[in-house]
Amino acid sequence: MSEANSLKRKPKVVRHTDLEVYQRAFKAAMDVFRLSKSFPVEERYSLTDQIRRSSRSVAANITEAWRKRRYQGSFVSKLNDAEGEAAETQTWLQFAVECRYVEAESTRVLYTEFDAIVAMLVNMQNHSDDWIITKEKRQ
Repeated sequence: MSEANSLKRKPKVVRHTDLEVYQRAFKAAMDVFRLSKSFPVEERYSLTDQIRRSSRSVAANITEAWRKRRYQGSFVSKLNDAEGEAAETQTWLQFAVECRYVEAESTRVLYTEFDAIVAMLVNMQNHSDDWIITKEKRQ
């Protein structure tokens, strides 16, 4: 293999934390947490809890999917759950803007980031054969 080709190779993914989609989902959840600190107290048990839960659930479902790679159906199902949670988070971001708790501009980057995360998750689902652990891959 030439040096140019070896530089283009992605590092081997050993843990879920090595996945770019996980790293981006975790960071996005932390960004949502910081943003939600400014929400009014009366939203603590509705909007605040919901947006924090759904944003964190994206990374958590990716983690579960990674551990279920022996079973293609379970793997894809968990990725699908993560995709749904990302979309739910986007809806909560829209509510925060409409309720005037945050400026639209402050959520635009986050909304776009969740779009990118969804695209990565869909790609993983569509190419799940590349990710699942088969008997051949274990040997």
